[in-house]
Amino acid sequence: MTGSQRPSVMQLRELRRGVVDILPEDELVARLEWGRPLRVKLGVDPTAPDIHLGHTVVLSKLRQFQDLGHHAVLIIGDFTALIGDPSGRSATRPALGPDVIEANARTYLDQVFKVLDRERVEIRRNSEWLARMTLEGVIRLASELTVARLLERDDFRQRYRGGAPIGLHELLYPLMQGYDSVIVRADVELGGTDQTFNLMVGRDLQRAAGQPGQVAITLPLLEGLDGAQKMSKTLGNHIGVAEPPRETFGKIMSISDALMVRYYELLGIGSADDVARIRAGVIHPMTAKKALAEALVARFHGAAAARDAADFFERRFQRRTAHDPEPIRLESAEDDIGIVHLLREVGFAPSTSEARRLVGQGAVRVDGQRVGQDFRFRRGVHRLLEVGKRRLAAIEFAPRD
Repeated sequence: MTGSQRPSVMQLRELRRGVVDILPEDELVARLEWGRPLRVKLGVDPTAPDIHLGHTVVLSKLRQFQDLGHHAVLIIGDFTALIGDPSGRSATRPALGPDVIEANARTYLDQVFKVLDRERVEIRRNSEWLARMTLEGVIRLASELTVARLLERDDFRQRYRGGAPIGLHELLYPLMQGYDSVIVRADVELGGTDQTFNLMVGRDLQRAAGQPGQVAITLPLLEGLDGAQKMSKTLGNHIGVAEPPRETFGKIMSISDALMVRYYELLGIGSADDVARIRAGVIHPMTAKKALAEALVARFHGAAAARDAADFFERRFQRRTAHDPEPIRLESAEDDIGIVHLLREVGFAPSTSEARRLVGQGAVRVDGQRVGQDFRFRRGVHRLLEVGKRRLAAIEFAPRD
């Protein structure tokens, strides 16, 4: 580092990587020079049980702030999840019950720590303050935002013009997310590009409360395996952080070279110099893709699992020698087991819904034949189970002693 390169300038160079906007950037530079760790906020609503790589884009940026010595504040939106973020939605979300939200929150916490440093993060639930807010408090908070300002949002404006209903509770969502920033005194808030409006509302509410307004940092929405649409479980183009290591590795190896570079950038793998060398062709795409796959599997499952997944891919798909399936012994007192339950039991699907999706897509074969959701394994019978092109197991369904 030269004498003219202050630590704040060096940090800003790294923090800009993969970012769409820093609003306003000059304030971030000034805050990096404060000489104290910044409070960097990320809010997540547990509206689903699992997270995928798309969710980890902002988590990776939060981890980058941690590694630079700043303080991560993770807000579990257990209260805001009662509404569900309307950002990017063309219709009102169905309401979730508190039991579902709590179950999802536990899953989220298990999975986010595959990215974040558990020892250096402050976990808060926004029910701590939002559930205790009086009607008077809601009215005072609502007075800080006009209806005209709310209708500046693309999703609200489009729904209003199209005659689609907008629930009054949905209009309160940006206020509640913004109020989280006031409570935790955030210096910086992270979010996807679809969160820009919500982040700026938080900045306005902080300034109204006499605090310095937070800096908003927005990141792109990660494309799924098709390279076209954003990663989504609904679209079936996702990579879940809880998926089996070999499946994760194989999916990464299936993406295009252009998408590989984007994954490097948005998921915080390697350095900016590494990405530049990949773009310039100094590093061969196949070598770079294997390194990306290993790094992501190691991030979520550990180095040993990454080495095993890489070796499996090499044997099965490059040397074409891995036709020997993984032996799995399943013990049960039951006489049979349904295919959906079996996929979860052997770790080929992280959830029942994912198992049903795989079967519904025709991705599951038993002894070479595609099966439906009514298929059942009988006890005492050995079967060859295949899911997609990357998971193969010899199942022994044995009686429990």
